[in-house]
Amino acid sequence: MPGHLRDFFAVLPDTPEGQAVAGRLRPAEAAGAGTVPHPSGRPWVVFRLPFRQVSRVTRGDDALVLIGPYRVPDDILHGILGPARDTADLHRRLARLPGLHHVVSRMGDDVCVRGTASGHRRVYHAGYAGGRVASDRPALLAHLTGAGIDDAALALRLLDFVPHPLRHRPLWRGLEEVDPAYALSLRDGPGGPRHTVWRWWRPPEPELGARRGAPLLAAALADSVRAQLAGHTRISCELSGGLDSTSVAFLALEAPGDRETALLTVAARESHSEDETWARLGAEDARRDAGRSVEHHVVPAGDAPLFYADLRGNARELLDEPFPVAPARARAYLLLGRAAATGSRYHLTGYGGDELFNGLPSSCRDLLPGSPLKAWNRIGALRHQYGWPLWPTLRALLARPSYAAWLAGAVTHEPPADRGPLLSWGPRQSLPPWLTGDAAALILDELRSAAGHAEPLGPRPGRHTDLDTVRVGARGFQALEDVGVTAGLPVAAPFYDDRVVEAALAVRVEDRVVPWRYKPLLVEAMREVVPARLLARTTKDHMSADDVRGLREHSADLRALWEDSLLARRGLVDAARLGRLADDPYSPVLQRYPVDSTVSCETWLRTAEDAWPAGEDHRDPERSEAVS
Repeated sequence: MPGHLRDFFAVLPDTPEGQAVAGRLRPAEAAGAGTVPHPSGRPWVVFRLPFRQVSRVTRGDDALVLIGPYRVPDDILHGILGPARDTADLHRRLARLPGLHHVVSRMGDDVCVRGTASGHRRVYHAGYAGGRVASDRPALLAHLTGAGIDDAALALRLLDFVPHPLRHRPLWRGLEEVDPAYALSLRDGPGGPRHTVWRWWRPPEPELGARRGAPLLAAALADSVRAQLAGHTRISCELSGGLDSTSVAFLALEAPGDRETALLTVAARESHSEDETWARLGAEDARRDAGRSVEHHVVPAGDAPLFYADLRGNARELLDEPFPVAPARARAYLLLGRAAATGSRYHLTGYGGDELFNGLPSSCRDLLPGSPLKAWNRIGALRHQYGWPLWPTLRALLARPSYAAWLAGAVTHEPPADRGPLLSWGPRQSLPPWLTGDAAALILDELRSAAGHAEPLGPRPGRHTDLDTVRVGARGFQALEDVGVTAGLPVAAPFYDDRVVEAALAVRVEDRVVPWRYKPLLVEAMREVVPARLLARTTKDHMSADDVRGLREHSADLRALWEDSLLARRGLVDAARLGRLADDPYSPVLQRYPVDSTVSCETWLRTAEDAWPAGEDHRDPERSEAVS
């Protein structure tokens, strides 16, 4: 396997070829390596998981395997598998557990593999080894099958936001990704092996008021934190000063068990930043109220790398795809390194809170059919907050494009519009000027093609964007989790737990998205957990100054990145123009067109090509000989 893949599992067919693959994937000396067998004795699930836990039970030839951050006790799994009538019934019964695991099941001749509804845990598959191999890592499948990188899929990642369903297109040819709401079913039949997908999850209807919904959210979040911390005696929590990380930290302090906790805060360079002040208040309250050992470590602002630091040296793990985190990866290593230095064995974050509780303007638009006055009050407030002109806002409200029509025009050659209302199925994007004509053509062709068959995630723009935003954030968090594997410290985001997502989305829009209140649902849910003075915060800091300063101080590294650009070799970017922009960090072009996605694609591509030893023909998608 490529050395960049330290954490993976694969589900193999019950064939001699599958058995041969297992030997290549699992060196005996690898930490966290193991195998779950088929009834025949051949390897079924092969894994190398230095931090994730594998829970498994059997009932005759039927079996249930969970792969996630904590081990589920056997008696609980027996209680789920034992009475299950079929695959669908089994997966319904799994809803009683926190939703953080990949699930692999076998009921009769039906093998099922799925991830989580949030999209945090994903499943990929490809034809190979006399059947179909499934994995949580597309790079593993690409390595086995010899798949080459798909330039069209790569070009799409040059956008700041890849619309659904194009986001689920793997970067390697011949691979498929399973939609998070669906499960992959693998069967052997008289005509040979076949695979299908079936829907295992549907979002709840937003019917609950805050009074009923907030306690359910609080319970789901507490259950997730409690389950993940079981057995850990030394943990750490990111305490940024924001409401999300503060909530998770105080839930961790309330979780049963005798453990020591380190709270970590990275100080901001901006003099007007409020995060550090609120973090210190939170740490003060935590030390006073916890009744157990609590430390607070503040990383000085000068110690934190700027964005775009160590672009060439920090690509130590092969991510599933380019995520716009590459410019900040050095900062992530710093924080996780400091957390590990405290002795922490598990690190909790507040990632996912913004996606669940900030709410998007399109959510308020969903109120129009039943509550037009309530909808307009909220949209009017958002219009003033964001500076939207009146007439464009009214036009956006009156426009009702289908999802297909929106998707076909979601990307344009036109310059970005200033202060445009965000009331449709998603943002309208402008192609960055450093993309080549070939890259632009690939992107626009893919959008037009997808528009012919794409279906939204919900019947209305608000519901679609609610779900889509969670999926985007969950995919991005995977990158930080992979950094944690490399740094030697598992990283968690309880807000991406399926049960937490369900609890939040079950609350009515009018109680969840209130422009004149900051994250009102989370505030209500945390009233018995977080001190009142911390819940009173109504602001959120941003780090735009670090971004601009990083462009300036690391301009030489950015210029060097483009001098031998792999994206340019593929004909996707104009490296000369990017080099000139590297020398002009205050350019209006960079203010209107963020370069993060392009940087992320370049660094990802370098890591992906380094993952195969020199001389291997990894570009041939038809090659069937496994690579050891």
